[in-house]
Amino acid sequence: MTAPTTPSHPGPAEPAAERGPGERLHAPVIDWFDEHARDLPWRRPEAGAWGVMVSEFMLQQTPVSRVLPVYEQWLARWPRPADLAAEAPGEAVRAWGRLGYPRRALRLHGAAVAITERHGGDVPSDHGQLLALPGIGEYTAAAVASFAYGQRHAVLDTNVRRVFARAVTGVQYPPNATTAAERRLARALLPEDEGTAARWAAASMELGALVCTAKNESCHRCPIAAQCAWRLAGKPAHDGPPRRGQTYAGTDRQVRGRLLAVLREAHGPVPQSALDRVWHEPVQRARALDGLVADGLVEPLPGGSYRLPLG
Repeated sequence: MTAPTTPSHPGPAEPAAERGPGERLHAPVIDWFDEHARDLPWRRPEAGAWGVMVSEFMLQQTPVSRVLPVYEQWLARWPRPADLAAEAPGEAVRAWGRLGYPRRALRLHGAAVAITERHGGDVPSDHGQLLALPGIGEYTAAAVASFAYGQRHAVLDTNVRRVFARAVTGVQYPPNATTAAERRLARALLPEDEGTAARWAAASMELGALVCTAKNESCHRCPIAAQCAWRLAGKPAHDGPPRRGQTYAGTDRQVRGRLLAVLREAHGPVPQSALDRVWHEPVQRARALDGLVADGLVEPLPGGSYRLPLG
């Protein structure tokens, strides 16, 4: 989600007949990005690799508007991985607030500990070393290597996958889960120049976030609308498996969130009776609490009380 300072163009233009689909897309998308990219704190040089990594953890399934205040508070409190590593993991869960999917906070804390112990407190630039950190998967390793260090990697988040599905494959939405075919396409579309590839990764992601959105896409503002395969085909409707909804009300996720909210606001152990008041249905409440304990987000204590994890 950051914008490396790299050349804006992939080099001298080739004759159109000799250029592949990626080369026809690079320049207009990067030019659009140069003009329309949002000024986000993790895109600024002072954010560094740690700032990029924190943003990538927080932005998973969470909109920028919700991430911004938590990100600023997080970096003010823990400007380096070692600062976070020195704290109890429960403090990371507490500071995560209401971003959702709080296991990300534990994973980020675990990554900070590993960075401190294995890499002297500096986020590694090597893609393999990034991938070896706890809580770091294929996407996050590629994103940090690309956005923080300007390297050439295919960075496939939901926004990028949607842009590629429409512009190149000619379908409205990508599959529910990333496929081998999508990975091959992303690698084929990468500019050869390392810096331009990093710029392309950020630019295609921003295009999906701002213009080629899941609903109400703004084709009139799209720099590659004239060559978009989906648009040229008449925007055929999605005919694949049903797209997963994001239900929340009444789910175990909602119960877990309410239980964690009580624990985050407490300054000491919380008795079972206080947790019992957050949800009316005892079976679902117990299942949610057991899940939090199993995930390492909550520690049970003797006497039937609970707290955020210390170890």
